Amino acid sequence: MPKQLHFGDVCRMSVPNVNTDDDGSTADIAANAPRYRRKSSTFIDGIHDVPEDANRAPAQLYSTMSGRLFHSGRIAIVMVGLPARGKTHISVSMARYLQWLGVKTRIFHLGDYRRATVGQGNDVPEDYFYPDASPASVVLRQKILKKCREDIYAWLNHENGQVAIYDAVNPTATGRRSLAKEFAKHDVQTLFLESYVDDENILRENARNVKIGSPDFANMDPDEAAKLYLRRMGTKIPTFETMNEKELNYIKMINAGQKFFYNNVSFNYLSHRIVFYLTNTHIKSRATYFVRAGAALGEESYKADAPLSEEGIRYSQVMTETLLKHREQEHGSRIAQGGAAVPMRQLTVWCSTRVRTLQTADAFKERGFIVRQRTQMSQINPGVCERLSERAIRRLYPEEIEKHELDPYHHRYPRAESYHDLAVRLEPIILELEREQNDLLIIAHESVLRVLYAYLMHCSTMDIPKLTFPRNEIIEIIPAAYQNEAKRIHIPGLDPNTVPGSPEDIRIPVPESGPDTPTPLPEAAFSPPPELKASIFEKLPEKVVNKAAEAVRDKIADED
Repeated sequence: MPKQLHFGDVCRMSVPNVNTDDDGSTADIAANAPRYRRKSSTFIDGIHDVPEDANRAPAQLYSTMSGRLFHSGRIAIVMVGLPARGKTHISVSMARYLQWLGVKTRIFHLGDYRRATVGQGNDVPEDYFYPDASPASVVLRQKILKKCREDIYAWLNHENGQVAIYDAVNPTATGRRSLAKEFAKHDVQTLFLESYVDDENILRENARNVKIGSPDFANMDPDEAAKLYLRRMGTKIPTFETMNEKELNYIKMINAGQKFFYNNVSFNYLSHRIVFYLTNTHIKSRATYFVRAGAALGEESYKADAPLSEEGIRYSQVMTETLLKHREQEHGSRIAQGGAAVPMRQLTVWCSTRVRTLQTADAFKERGFIVRQRTQMSQINPGVCERLSERAIRRLYPEEIEKHELDPYHHRYPRAESYHDLAVRLEPIILELEREQNDLLIIAHESVLRVLYAYLMHCSTMDIPKLTFPRNEIIEIIPAAYQNEAKRIHIPGLDPNTVPGSPEDIRIPVPESGPDTPTPLPEAAFSPPPELKASIFEKLPEKVVNKAAEAVRDKIADED
């Protein structure tokens, strides 16, 4: 019987030893930096993993021998912009979307190569970014640039990569023209993307959220620390020329997506798809919450679409109170820690058109929150196997069982949907999710939550059918610059008999396991396994914070 994956499951991976004294090992060091290692099977964002298989493209519609899609050649997306403008956030978000579609994409953060070259704890010379830098600084800069670009060409030429995202400041027009010519010699099309910000409020928020975790700013007022950081960057990078090169292909994203300017972006379909995505995204901070719908009256069925039971109605009330209390506590905690005393972000609720999800959202609607119905968020269609037992399915459809066990993500039973079908159906929802600027609560069936969670946390297609969302937990995902962060919030006071998990044998698309016994969670690295005893009724909301922030602690003062 296959093991179900929960967010706390940890996958141990060995990390090869690297020698920082060997000039030739720079790329190896960068590739083995913390962001590039898989620390957990599902609970830590895998966007910077170096995949060893092709299971990272949930919504890919077709494949080719070369691995390149949309009749497009190789593309280098070159980021442009000063620090604290959201370049890394945009790079990561864009890579997440393109990889979701099946486009082989990799991000090359120049800061990783700088750190690998100078060594952890060391900094570049003061004049490193100056146009009239000393010969030693120029040599160091060229060495770092050369190694990064060699890896870009190796990815595009020898690993059948299609899109390379080059995340760096790229401050001068002369340097950008030279870079475009260099890529053209390698038959690589270049698309520049500048994040231009002159809104002081956005700059301060970006600096507060990403940059001022450095010890240099300890015990300082966050607003003053943000101003000091921005002044430092203005001194370190004295020359910056905004994009105005008429001959280059570029997009200028102004003030986190308030305006866009396009120049010569007309070379292929994929480029237009990238532009379309960028018009639907932003770099403002907000949280996304996932929660199951309450238990239905009688047997939960795809065809029946039954209303909530009494236990389901009580669940919706307790869940609502828990989430609202959590949001208030988090807001108060941010202010107590020196954050700006700004109003709490609004909360928008999305649900499917199924009766259960609508009634689960009623508790929010009664409190004045906006509730929007999304027809694409209906649960996966189990087809003719919905009410059949596992024994009956194995007897009636033995060939289908074999196919499903080989590939549970892409296989569909007769008259059913596969998880791949569901992922393609949810693409409009993903674009709306990227566009949403309020905090967002998604109430849906577990199959829908699996796919949306997998998008935000970059899970493998082999993991998606195995993800579990117990009803006594709210999953919170917070977008961050380098990788998304997730946490679990326990919903207290629920009878364990009303909190069923997924079917134990998830290879078979049987209905949910019902109210008899919950599926026990595996032992987790992030929280102890829950004990289904009377004490769970009084258990306080429990936040289980992702430790992924530790993996990027050395990146918080990036100037690249």
